[in-house]
Amino acid sequence: MAKICVVEDEEKVSSFIKKGLAEHNYEVDVAATGEAALKLFDSNDYDLVILDVMLPDMTGIEVCHQLRMDEPQIPVLMLSALGTIDDKVSGLHSGADDYLVKPFHFNELLARIEAMLRRRKLADSDSHVLSFADLRLNTWDKTAERDGKQINLTAKEYSLLELFIKNPNKLLSREQIMERVWGINFDTGTNMVDVYVNYLRNKIQKGFEKKLIHTVIGMGYILKD
Repeated sequence: MAKICVVEDEEKVSSFIKKGLAEHNYEVDVAATGEAALKLFDSNDYDLVILDVMLPDMTGIEVCHQLRMDEPQIPVLMLSALGTIDDKVSGLHSGADDYLVKPFHFNELLARIEAMLRRRKLADSDSHVLSFADLRLNTWDKTAERDGKQINLTAKEYSLLELFIKNPNKLLSREQIMERVWGINFDTGTNMVDVYVNYLRNKIQKGFEKKLIHTVIGMGYILKD
């Protein structure tokens, strides 16, 4: 069940929204002021915020600015009787994801909420997956695959691949790799980096025509397509 915070000082409007959303199985909290809303944000995890522009203590623009400093990912749907292009632009620039002008039909409000929650769900589902070419790395379960084929990696091989895939097309020196994967200063007397790069190459490139990890002689390694 998605949890929504409605920030609206007009009781008739907030009650109308809360009743309608509850009938569609949403959990709803209501705040009548900006200050009350900020307190709710601090103590609750919301999936979406419906925010009126005109509040008695501060504007919805100000509330949105403060919310965005702590919770940049929460979808915000701004409500307002002000419907000019400048009003809408101001609301969207404050960090709102959508802007609905009063009066509105509940079905339109509901459709916009559902669309915003779908977009967030899609974004969340992909945020933990890093990809490069046909290579995919899942940072949640620490797994890797190439072209759909599962690749079994040791912990250090995984950390090495994660470093490469987070820095595509960027030359990484042996010193940088040693410091960021092993957390120690580079020892010129060891070939540990080269050994593990070769281990990784064998696992992600064996059986594939296209090579992804390339050596730059005398300088280091680079992941490029």
